[in-house]
Amino acid sequence: MNGPRVNGPRVNGPRVNGPRVNGPRVPVPRTLRARLTLGLVVLLAVSCLIVGVATITALRGFLVGRLDQQLATEGGRFPASLEHEHRPDADNRTDTRGQAPRTFGARLVSGQVTAASVVQAQSFEPVPLTAADRQALASVRPDGHGHRLSLSALEEYRVMAVHGDDGDILITGLSLHPVEETLHRLELVELVVFGIVLAAAGTAAALWVRLTLRPLRRVVSTATRVAELPLAGGEVAMPERVPDTDPRTEVGQVGAALNRMLAHIEDALARRHASEERLRRFAADASHELRTPVAAVRGHAELALRSPAGLPEPVAHALGRIEAEAVRMSELVDDLLLLARLDTGRPLVSEPVDLTRLVLDATSDARVAGPDHRWELVLPEEPVVVRGDEHRLHQMVANLLANARTHTPPGTHVTVRVAGREDRAELEVEDDGPGVPPDIRAELFQRFVRASQSRSRAEGGTGLGLAIVDGVATAHGGHAELAGAPGRTTFRVTLPMKTDHPPAGLL
Repeated sequence: MNGPRVNGPRVNGPRVNGPRVNGPRVPVPRTLRARLTLGLVVLLAVSCLIVGVATITALRGFLVGRLDQQLATEGGRFPASLEHEHRPDADNRTDTRGQAPRTFGARLVSGQVTAASVVQAQSFEPVPLTAADRQALASVRPDGHGHRLSLSALEEYRVMAVHGDDGDILITGLSLHPVEETLHRLELVELVVFGIVLAAAGTAAALWVRLTLRPLRRVVSTATRVAELPLAGGEVAMPERVPDTDPRTEVGQVGAALNRMLAHIEDALARRHASEERLRRFAADASHELRTPVAAVRGHAELALRSPAGLPEPVAHALGRIEAEAVRMSELVDDLLLLARLDTGRPLVSEPVDLTRLVLDATSDARVAGPDHRWELVLPEEPVVVRGDEHRLHQMVANLLANARTHTPPGTHVTVRVAGREDRAELEVEDDGPGVPPDIRAELFQRFVRASQSRSRAEGGTGLGLAIVDGVATAHGGHAELAGAPGRTTFRVTLPMKTDHPPAGLL
């Protein structure tokens, strides 16, 4: 068989039992407050519906029972009087006294309807019957119980059939219109009352839920403040604790657990900050203490190399290596000491610095140090002045240019740009070298990170140059970032322009 399966998916259409493809989506409340409010309103609506159905059902049963009592009390008096109008010798009309208006009466003899009338004021009117009406009357059992009957010429009736004295069957009926009218009026009253109750209850439920969830909002507020704290480094002041810690409530249990977690986090951050402070002090102290012996080693090596007596070639080579490594160690110690000072937040000198002139001088030095590179300088017509430490800013620019020179092959085109944009100054060093490996881009401004895998190095480096760039930029209220891709690498430093108030970290 090649036809589709009976219970499988429809051909060229959505699944039979799956979700609607293009149907309207029912909005579902997402917040706990909305869900609780909606749940209370729905629960109350269901309760009102149950009460309304139960009330209407009970009232219908009561009113129908009253009709059955009236029919039982009436017996067959009205339909029995209908036989007199068919007698030839009858000289009086059917007695309608004591009969309620629209009372129905019918007389059956041998299963055939011989008379059917309805009371109107002080008289009665015959009721035209169809074949279906006659069959419906004939099907009423004379058991003394009420039955529901509907005739084509009349509305719904409650009828009761009894045996007559002449072997006939007498059917008496009362209209159900008053009962239905009463029930409809009750339904309208209940609809209006329940609607008002639901509206008032929904408003009260929303206010009550909002009041009940106030401790939870305090928990959320505390957690939000913690999430907004800069936890990456430095000393962190944790916010106040959650005040709701009653273990008898769910919110109190959450608040107590959050307070314990905040205490652990605060302790861990305090320990980390203390460890960082010890490391910074150690780096600063070690760098400071190493400057003297490194300078002494370098001086003795230079003095020995200048000896007029002459040295054997192996000794001279060894002293040359000692001098070179002493110079490199001296630079490393100076860089570590500078980073330690920046980490401890020591204030730098704050004075107007012409960034344009500073970049011009640093680029001239870079041309001398890297003649194999093609250097391009793009400067604005007006000088760009920032506030800061000129010596540290010069070191920052020199490190960026040295990074472009030492980590790119000869012939690389290096472009240095300076621009002033409203309240900030931007310095960009762009090269068309091999680029930075993707696996170290995120940590490139950290210490002792080298990109030696894809960028050629003509000489050794300490891995602290870009860390100093980032530290100096941060100390001046700016930031450093890496942009571009292989073939177009851009280091961008953003600094605030000169203002009346120095940025954080400067005096």
